[in-house]
Amino acid sequence: MKKLTLLFSIFLASIASAQTIQDSITFDPQKQLNAAQRILSGNYGKSVTVGAYGELTYNQPEAQNGELDVQRLVLLFGYKFNEKTQFVTEVEFEHVEEVFIEQAFVNYNVGGNVSLRGGLMLVPFGIINEFHEPTTFNGVERPAIDNVIIPTTWREIGFGVTGRFNNLSLGYQAYVFNGFKSTSFDGEGGVNGVLGGSSGLRGGRQKAIQSTVDSPTLSLKFDYYGIPGLRLGLSGYFGDTQAEDDVEDIAGANIGITMLGLDARYAFQRFTARGQFVHGSLSGTEAYNNLTGRDLGSQLQGWYLEAAYNLLPQEKEQRLFAFARYEQYDTHAKTEGGLTRNDAYNRNDLTTGLSYHIAPGVVLKGDYQFRDNAVSGGDVADRLNFGIGVWF
Repeated sequence: MKKLTLLFSIFLASIASAQTIQDSITFDPQKQLNAAQRILSGNYGKSVTVGAYGELTYNQPEAQNGELDVQRLVLLFGYKFNEKTQFVTEVEFEHVEEVFIEQAFVNYNVGGNVSLRGGLMLVPFGIINEFHEPTTFNGVERPAIDNVIIPTTWREIGFGVTGRFNNLSLGYQAYVFNGFKSTSFDGEGGVNGVLGGSSGLRGGRQKAIQSTVDSPTLSLKFDYYGIPGLRLGLSGYFGDTQAEDDVEDIAGANIGITMLGLDARYAFQRFTARGQFVHGSLSGTEAYNNLTGRDLGSQLQGWYLEAAYNLLPQEKEQRLFAFARYEQYDTHAKTEGGLTRNDAYNRNDLTTGLSYHIAPGVVLKGDYQFRDNAVSGGDVADRLNFGIGVWF
């Protein structure tokens, strides 16, 4: 509790500080671009743009063997047809052996601050799902909340609009997507469920792999830039899950999803901070669990606070950030029917470490994670992590 109080105090103090005069670890949080946005804004008259990002990791749980992994390598391609129309795609290789298309969309610039988009896109929710290039966040691993609550990398096929109200310092995104898949036949007359208590909605991501759709979902994101050094975000996701033909009419095959999220990023001189809160409410989970035999909770909730300080002089190109992040996340924040809350799903992590940016686009990372859950006497292995990240 003392650790949490200290981090919270540091975060609040940072918000009350004066104006920022230096980019944060993720550049100026008000002007930060992710990989796709950088391609769209950085063609500089060229038709074809090529880039990449990737990360190599080492994870050593306490008293267990360590694991070395080329966790991901993502190739970025953009093509500019004319001043209004561009195409962006990301091809991802995970763990050397798996290949996915992470994004593939057309962007049509209608006006100065309005663009239409269609294709495979990131769902705009929270921070990491849109800004997950390894040089843009502290820690070898992404925050756990952005794994089990927000199922990063979360992308689906859809269409919508994005832009900015300059007079309000407000950016916006609004998309219609296909939703999470919930159930399918098991081939023996039974029904398989892919959503569960420990990982929440993560197993339902369709990733544009012959995606089933019968009930489109709505995704909204607003970003406020009106206070120097501060970027605030409000995310929303609303709709039902998807089930295959002949399954969708069975009682309990689908659930309803309402997710809301708040996030903040801040920078002042050598100091940076960020925080996030996410709440998900799922309807129909009792019938879903009865049908599938799963243990899906009816509410998911999590939050984190992070503070970091650059130990090197501001005028140096290199940066060495010492950071600490505390997060609490529960995929059984509430359950329905006879399902008992599982305290093992109520988890918290304290991550402390260093991020050494040896050059723009190259980072060396090391951290230690103190991990726990709400089970009395529960044994969750702490973990030592090292990593190398690049982005160009």
